[in-house]
Amino acid sequence: MNIIEKFNQLSFVIGFFFIIIAVVLIGGYLLIAQLAHDENLYTGIGMLVFGLIMLKVKSE
Repeated sequence: MNIIEKFNQLSFVIGFFFIIIAVVLIGGYLLIAQLAHDENLYTGIGMLVFGLIMLKVKSE
C-alpha cells in the first residue's frame, strides 16, 4: 500500500495527526521550561499511544 492510499484511510490521518500533536507536547515539555507541566507530558503520552493505535487499525 503506497502513501496516497494510506492518506485516504481516515484512521491513518487521525493517527498521524495525534502523533504530530503528541510530539509537539512532549517536545515542549522537554525543551521549553515554561511548558514543563505534567499535563503536557501526560496528554502527549496519551495522544501518542492513541495515534499509534490508530495507525495500526486496518480499515477495509
